[in-house]
Amino acid sequence: MGKVAVVMGSTSDLPVMQEAVDILKGFDIEVDVDIVSAHRTPEKLFDFSKNAHKNGYSVIVAGAGGAAHLPGMVASLSPLPVIGVPIKSSNSIDGWDSVLSILQMPGGVPVATVALNGAKNAGILAAQIIGSSDQCVLDKIEVYKQGLKEKVIKGAEEVRNKK
Repeated sequence: MGKVAVVMGSTSDLPVMQEAVDILKGFDIEVDVDIVSAHRTPEKLFDFSKNAHKNGYSVIVAGAGGAAHLPGMVASLSPLPVIGVPIKSSNSIDGWDSVLSILQMPGGVPVATVALNGAKNAGILAAQIIGSSDQCVLDKIEVYKQGLKEKVIKGAEEVRNKK
């Protein structure tokens, strides 16, 4: 089974990034969480990114706010798929700076980018990547998606019955 690294630029990003951790754990996927600042700990960033695949990771979920360089820098150094989570931080311009910093990567350095503060979807996407080669994880994702469908159907019934 694959292992996912969830990294972020600072501890203030943890409330958002916890959603990725929680969903991955819900799929019984091993996840490690760390703070790796592109600007304040560049040596740690290089070491982590260059060695993530050697350390057993299959996917990296990287969250960052403001200038949001972390996901792109990780992707530039690692052969693994990187999912970027733009985070609306206190120094952000409505979050668009973070979204565009992660989304607008140059050709050859892809970062899959989810919505602003969309760490839950980043975790689901990481699980789906792992599930493409792990039937056990894929089965759990199918059950999860069936649960989403049933929740909508139940909600629709409740709305119709309130007439």
